[in-house]
Amino acid sequence: MTSLILVRRIAARPAIVFDALTTAEGVAAWWGPDDQPVILAEVDARVGGAYRVRFRTDDGLEHEACGEFLEIARPERLAMSWRYAFGGEPLELGRTSRIEIDLKPMGEGTELTFTHALLLNAASQASHERGWTGAFAKLVRLFAAA
Repeated sequence: MTSLILVRRIAARPAIVFDALTTAEGVAAWWGPDDQPVILAEVDARVGGAYRVRFRTDDGLEHEACGEFLEIARPERLAMSWRYAFGGEPLELGRTSRIEIDLKPMGEGTELTFTHALLLNAASQASHERGWTGAFAKLVRLFAAA
């Protein structure tokens, strides 16, 4: 098993970033690696609550990720399970991994530390790194424009 860790600085307070991570409207604004639309975003942000996000990529394919919230400590920490309902990294289909997001105030903004753990191998890690890098670039741009 392997993990992926990404760190991003976002020009918004942790509470605002937290809302972008835990509301359907927020998720719809940034999820997915490419500049394609989120097709469906359902979020029940409570421990044990489920989420489901379907998005399209530049190649025209649709992907759907889902899971449940494992930890919620607003506005500093979020953990959830992650699995593909369809699409995504083929090696990961049917497997469950774990996402942890920590938000730390940095001046007027937030430092976001993202960990995607329990990935199958280095190829899956590289695939997820490309996807999450694109998604977090959109999240950074979303608040840079505000």
